[in-house]
Amino acid sequence: MSNALNGKENCTKTSGNGGVGRMLKVSRRSLLTAVAGGAVSTALPAPFVRRASAAGRNSLIYGSAQALTGNWDPTSHTQLAQINFEGFVFGYLFRTPMREEDPSQIVWELATGQKLIDEHTMEYTLRDGVTFHNGASFSAEDVKATFEYSTHPDRPASALYPGQCEVEVVDRLTARVHTKKFGYPASAFQFTGALMAIMSKDDVKNPKGLSQRPNGAGPFKFVKQEGDTSYLVANDKYFRGKPKIENVEFNYVADATARVLGLMSGNIDLLQRLEPEQYATVKKNKALHCWEALSTENKYLHFRCNKPPFDNPLVRQAAAHAIDRSQILAVLDVAGAANNDYISKLKFGYEDVPGYPEYSPEKCQQLLAKAGFPKGKGLPEIEYLTSTGFYPKTKEYGEVITSLMQEQGFNVKLTVMDPAAWEARLYQKAGSVAEGHMIDCGWMSGSPEPDIVLRAMFYSKAGSGGGLINGIQDKDIDAALDNERAEGDPAKRKVAVGKATEVIAAKVPSLSLFTSVNLNACRAGLTDLYVYPNGQMDATRAYYKDA
Repeated sequence: MSNALNGKENCTKTSGNGGVGRMLKVSRRSLLTAVAGGAVSTALPAPFVRRASAAGRNSLIYGSAQALTGNWDPTSHTQLAQINFEGFVFGYLFRTPMREEDPSQIVWELATGQKLIDEHTMEYTLRDGVTFHNGASFSAEDVKATFEYSTHPDRPASALYPGQCEVEVVDRLTARVHTKKFGYPASAFQFTGALMAIMSKDDVKNPKGLSQRPNGAGPFKFVKQEGDTSYLVANDKYFRGKPKIENVEFNYVADATARVLGLMSGNIDLLQRLEPEQYATVKKNKALHCWEALSTENKYLHFRCNKPPFDNPLVRQAAAHAIDRSQILAVLDVAGAANNDYISKLKFGYEDVPGYPEYSPEKCQQLLAKAGFPKGKGLPEIEYLTSTGFYPKTKEYGEVITSLMQEQGFNVKLTVMDPAAWEARLYQKAGSVAEGHMIDCGWMSGSPEPDIVLRAMFYSKAGSGGGLINGIQDKDIDAALDNERAEGDPAKRKVAVGKATEVIAAKVPSLSLFTSVNLNACRAGLTDLYVYPNGQMDATRAYYKDA
């Protein structure tokens, strides 16, 4: 095992030049960090009312592009904005900074170490003296309740974890996760503790209460939600000490322009995922600090594999060869990075996949003819669903993809929706086939674990209809994914992950277009803030130099 599993306390405090793929410290002299996350939106915001005390306030106002779900149960969703919110309120066994030079690094939090006891047993040693916001003491009983509840197949968030498990309470501060009964190695949990918000055992016993109010062990306590704003206050019993920032406001602002105006007027302190032209404008404002960084998110064009014409792998392959990804990157400018894999460079097992589909009109035409659709003749109208106002340039690069496919004979119709309408059509649903024939989406995750992406997107049993979005059900992909998950040796597993992505690339249930580079901005005085590659924020030591 790597030193991430040696049970020793591990801490990250890195400073230097802000760069792609790094999580850096926001120091007194400069704001240096890495990364960010995304969000979604639905309604136009009310006009901002400028706060006279903006320069001296001791609160962090985050402008979210996605509304919170209204259900505070961390297992009830896979929504990015909610996960970012939970990062303030809940504690985690550990965090994974996912810097490009060392994606596997672990920073311990509620756990002080983990150790693989045998193939099917992972042991966690836990931190003493931690309390939940309601005053209850944290112990192994809470880890047991959280792991067993979060990984149960009927919980939506179970898609983020390697499989169901059982947990043994060895003593008050030692818990062992067992996976033998469910047929996979415990090493699959090596990185996923960074994703699992730890809940109180009593809350898990009362799901209705859990859904109504969050009770974590994190640095900020939930106070209330009013309209589109959720209010948090510093936890004076936080085990690392009370945060210097007194209050956090998680403010949903649907309109991208309104978010930027709020930042420039001093009514918002932090934004993530700016549009490239917004980023260029904000960079000129000396009252703000901006940075760009590689994320854990790849953006995908998902083919609906459970309906014609993309139930035919030859048609999917032809479509992939019709798309010139360099033109998409030109549209994105600094907001995208080239990628020839189904996972980001910040993920365990990343490599350029041999034979990854490249732009080739000649191959496209050969494959269409082989599939029985020479020059696209006989293909049905293909509806391509995309959003606007959430991800940067989705509409614009959607138009590029539409044009390129039309040139090769695909009869593509682009449908652009607001994020709420798009999100309602995104996933496969039991008993029905998802709308549209193609849909684009990212998949942002707070862990180096590749299966969070690969099994959710491409495993036949990920959802009732196959892959969660594309609906793929393919025995070769399943076998390759089962093989890599079953490998307990990290070096051998890296090779197996690479082989699995080769199989996926050959079948092309989805085309990974690029890796998102997040464009972030905050008030220049904001200091000692961490932002992780999935958008979660660590404000435990943050403060304002001008406060």
